[in-house]
Amino acid sequence: MAAGFKTVEPLEYYRRFLKENCRPDGRELGEFRTTTVNIGSISTADGSALVKLGNTTVICGVKAEFAAPPVDAPDRGYVVPNVDLPPLCSSRFRTGPPGEEAQVTSQFIADIVDNSQIIKKEDLCISPGKLAWVLYCDLICLDYDGNILDACTFALLAALKNVQLPEVTINEETALAEVNLKKKSYLNVRTNPVATSFAVFDDTLLIVDPTGEEEHLSTGTLTVVTDEDGKLCCLHKPGGSGLTGAKLQDCMSRAVTRHKEVSKLLDEVIQSMKHK
Repeated sequence: MAAGFKTVEPLEYYRRFLKENCRPDGRELGEFRTTTVNIGSISTADGSALVKLGNTTVICGVKAEFAAPPVDAPDRGYVVPNVDLPPLCSSRFRTGPPGEEAQVTSQFIADIVDNSQIIKKEDLCISPGKLAWVLYCDLICLDYDGNILDACTFALLAALKNVQLPEVTINEETALAEVNLKKKSYLNVRTNPVATSFAVFDDTLLIVDPTGEEEHLSTGTLTVVTDEDGKLCCLHKPGGSGLTGAKLQDCMSRAVTRHKEVSKLLDEVIQSMKHK
């Protein structure tokens, strides 16, 4: 009977749970799904991470290559994020060029990279005006069940912390790059941005970490990105219901708490890797 009611009146079905301050999957309104991270999953990449947020699964691989620095910024390198949402992860996506959601997510990740200064692009310069690193950060969704922004942000952070770049020197006589693969060093990840997403129901009720179904039924979504100092790096609100200042403040407070949870998880995984 419940399954039939959910099919015919999905929104009313959800409302009955929300009135009791819980959700159909058993979570409280402010509760995240189980989050796991696996670092160094792709041996062919310079850095990688696999993140699971409930069923939502994202893998990030970072590949480093050489390039000439930009003419207008000769002392900088590049960070190029790209998010792929293939049909493999959900029937809502089609093959072909990136759809709107994939493009929006890629731009969101690019904004985080710029606003949070997670990697200072000056750190990627090898020889000013001559040579710099390009970090291609490919994020692929393997299973889509809502809250793709949080999963992608976490996967990118974890993958960048896994990147090791070889020592590179420029030979003055030949002007060619010489790579010492035996001497590698970790990237200088300067900040730890973490995203926290919310869905708005009936213009007033906020729930955290929405599933794909909850996003579809909601009247709006909001994503807050903070760093370890509680500073706001990015705020993403693609239309939908407006929020009062008080509600927004609640979201900010929850984002700061979530940052601590994610940072603790990531630190534990990195420490366990070092002991292996």
